[in-house]
Formats: sequence, C-alpha cells, structure tokens
Amino acid sequence: MSGFKTTLLRHTGVAVVLAAGVAMLPLQAQAQKAPQSPVAPESLYGAGATPNIAAPDSTAVCDRDGPCITPATDADIVYELTSPVGDAAIKQRMRWQVAALKQRLDPENTSVYMVTSWPEHTLSVVDLSRKRFSVMPAPSQGLTPPGHIAMTGTYARLGSSIVAGERCTVWRTKDTDGHASDVCYTPDGLLLQVAQGQQITVRALSVSRATQPDTVFTIPAGLKQEAPATP
Repeated sequence: MSGFKTTLLRHTGVAVVLAAGVAMLPLQAQAQKAPQSPVAPESLYGAGATPNIAAPDSTAVCDRDGPCITPATDADIVYELTSPVGDAAIKQRMRWQVAALKQRLDPENTSVYMVTSWPEHTLSVVDLSRKRFSVMPAPSQGLTPPGHIAMTGTYARLGSSIVAGERCTVWRTKDTDGHASDVCYTPDGLLLQVAQGQQITVRALSVSRATQPDTVFTIPAGLKQEAPATP
C-alpha cells in the first residue's frame, strides 16, 4: 500500500476501501463513539433485512440535531483527494442511487471501479481492461438511513461553508483512529469536504442530483468472476 493510500485510510475521517490497488472514497464518514440513536444499524439492515427508507425519522432534523450522512437523493459527485503528507491529488467520481442504496466509485485514469450494495452487503470490484470482476463483503455493514442524522459518532457544529457551489454545514468528528476531522455535509446528506488539521483531504469539485439509472450499478455482461484479491 502506497504512502498516499495509507494516509487516506488513517487521516481523511472517512472509510477507505482498498481493492485492486486503488484507494476509494466512501459514502460517509466513519465515527468512533457510541451510537447517538437507540436504534442500532444492524436492526435496520441486518442479514436478510429489507431496507426501509420510506419515512425519515421525524425527530432527526438535519443540521439541527446533527448531520445526515447518507444521501437522501440520487447524486453524481466528482471529488479530489489529497494526502496531508503532500502526495499528488487524485480525482474520483461517486454515484449514488437512493432507491437501491447503491454506490459506484470510479477513480480517474483506471479501468477499475467499485459498486457497493448495502442491502446485499456486497462490494463488487470491476476491472474492464481484464474483463473480470470479484465480489466480497462490504467493508461496513451498518448504514444510517437517508433522511436520518448520524446513528453513530459525536458531531460538534463548527459553522458552514460553500463547496462546489453548495452550502454545507461543517461538523467536527473523529475517524476510526481517533483523529479529529472536520466534515461538511449538505442537508440532504451529501459529503462535500473533509479536512484534517489545516489540510483539506477530500473536496467535491462538482455536484449533480440527477437521477441515476440501474445500469450504472449493474455488472456488465460477459465479464468473468474471480476470487477477490487478498492483501
């Protein structure tokens, strides 16, 4: 694992998936503290459970009680990721379909992309150049439902910002290593920026709320399935 990927994993305040040698930006920040909600993620999206996203929790008001950290709308966002130690920045496209709770991540300059399905708890890595794909368990089994404030972690409001033409609220939280991170979320749950200290490590460059078709998240026909790569 390169220094850039290791630093992202430790310092951005978001979960980083490493597959096929590529560092991936996640959907939401991963916090360290105990749940804020009495409803545990597993009770909502346990093995074999069907997600229920029809009605947001009426007591969970985004930007008042805490951030909503899962998009409540389809989204297409291009991010720039920068390492705090000065490595070169990379770009990555994230697409999200709220109805199916699926996410696709496409890093620049590679034929590899990843599709995460939270209802199925799977992460599929697709390599178009090799015409191969693999399926493994998703790195995080819990997902805060769209329209609900973060179900785990502690968040302290710092203020607001404008990123990629979108207004977002800045919250201070901690990553899984206990490092403080400042994350900026829109009211409808889009992550726009992550900062560690004085360094912006994740920043949205463009944001679209266009409807994402099923085909974006479908594994192309004709690819051969293979076992997931091991570290």
